[in-house]
Amino acid sequence: MTETVEQATRWLILVIKLPADPSRHRVAVWRELRKIGALSLGQGVWAVPEVPVFADGVRRALELTDAAGGQGLTLQASGRSEQDAARFREMFTAARSADWAEFLADCGKFDEEIAKEIRIAKFTLAELEEEEQSLERLRRWHRDLTARDVFGAPEAAEAAERLKRCAAVCEDYSERVFGALHSTDEGVS
Repeated sequence: MTETVEQATRWLILVIKLPADPSRHRVAVWRELRKIGALSLGQGVWAVPEVPVFADGVRRALELTDAAGGQGLTLQASGRSEQDAARFREMFTAARSADWAEFLADCGKFDEEIAKEIRIAKFTLAELEEEEQSLERLRRWHRDLTARDVFGAPEAAEAAERLKRCAAVCEDYSERVFGALHSTDEGVS
């Protein structure tokens, strides 16, 4: 077992108590914890594996809690039995599987969007730039998901392959845009 996975058998439990109003503070903390992939265990109770990749997000959530006049408490925990520890890993991996499923769906939308642009022959630099930005967003999202998928959800390998395919589709579209623009330039003398 690698050190990261061994560490991941330990958990940080965050107990967050915030004033009811204004709700923007609760939303900000919730968004930060969702962003890092924390598991919601109940109202105001969250868990993440105790590994370095989660440290900054936990710190930011606690800072937001303090700034809102709330109280944040962080506890270290592990399962009382191997079954408890396995259940936590399963819950966390299931959450990552849901993240990967959403990522894969967005890869499908990316492919469909480029296929549509090819079908209607929309070969413009502006459209290419938009598609390249979408691909870069997918790449960042993949990096973030990979970093927090400490137990290795089964969908991770498929997601890596889909991202490669998206990059290839974008490269093909780029070549088509270049070809269309180049042929237009040659026609003008």
